[in-house]
Amino acid sequence: MDAYPAPTLSDGARFDVTGIGNALVDVIAHASDEFLDEHGLTKGWMDLIDTERAVSLYKALGSAVEMSGGSAANTMCGVASFGGSAAYVGKVTDDELGAAFGHDLLAVGVQFRPGDDQNDVPTGRSIIVVTPDAERTMNTFLGASSLLGISDCDDETIADSKVLYMEGYLYDRDEAKAAFRHASKVAHEAGRMVSLTLSDSFCVDRHRDDFRSLVTDEVDLLFGNDAELIALYETETFDDAVAELRQHCEFAAITVGANGSIIITDHDLIEIPAVPVRRVIDTTGAGDLYAAGFLHGLTTGRPLDECGRLGSIAAAEVISHVGPRPLVELRTLVG
Repeated sequence: MDAYPAPTLSDGARFDVTGIGNALVDVIAHASDEFLDEHGLTKGWMDLIDTERAVSLYKALGSAVEMSGGSAANTMCGVASFGGSAAYVGKVTDDELGAAFGHDLLAVGVQFRPGDDQNDVPTGRSIIVVTPDAERTMNTFLGASSLLGISDCDDETIADSKVLYMEGYLYDRDEAKAAFRHASKVAHEAGRMVSLTLSDSFCVDRHRDDFRSLVTDEVDLLFGNDAELIALYETETFDDAVAELRQHCEFAAITVGANGSIIITDHDLIEIPAVPVRRVIDTTGAGDLYAAGFLHGLTTGRPLDECGRLGSIAAAEVISHVGPRPLVELRTLVG
């Protein structure tokens, strides 16, 4: 018998996971700490910017790598890379970046529902500056992605997925909050599991009360890191945050940086070591890919400690190169 059996998921689903999030194109560039100071950027932070600021930073960066991104989209690509079936719901515009975003997802086998077209608002993009210590500083123009509402949800796909995965970065406008509640209701009425990633302490500080309510009412599985969990419950210590979480959510997978992750259930704290890497190049997408590995393990019936191990494998792969998505098929890394 498994030491840490995972919750049993309902059978008969077409998809393992459907993600809902901000559909963004990532613009990734390496720069110095001096560049951050020159342009008034707070290292390691995520700021929301307007169109003018996005254009200014883009020009200042010079050469950059451009690829479709967005936290939940990265996670769905990771699930597909493990060999799982994934779908994604996000809002883009019928423009060049919107077409590129959809193409990138479909190319790796993720079904994409683009939402109702929003022609007058450009597709969103995230400018990510990576400093020599591999820390990333994000400046995000949400564009059309932030306008997602209930009408953009694909109820049929959500109901036909073992797990719904919702991205905290999207949880800003009232329309998006309503879409999260709607999608959660659709999933639960179909007997499916609902998960949420806190995404960033920035998001937690902005939406703490709403996040707490959502976790209590709708969320079965919570993803985040230790700082985000402490911020969510405004506790002094991680242990205190764990005690609060246990009163509101069935279980959680919480990353703790280089120390790996901790899976929290009502009775256990399961410590999962990080997978060593020769050199950390870029931490962008580490949490997204950890969630991908965990979800793949969960939807294939593996015990919780094995789910965490798959998360560590995926996170180690993505931090060993530039970009938030795997460069090798993650299924080939699983022994």
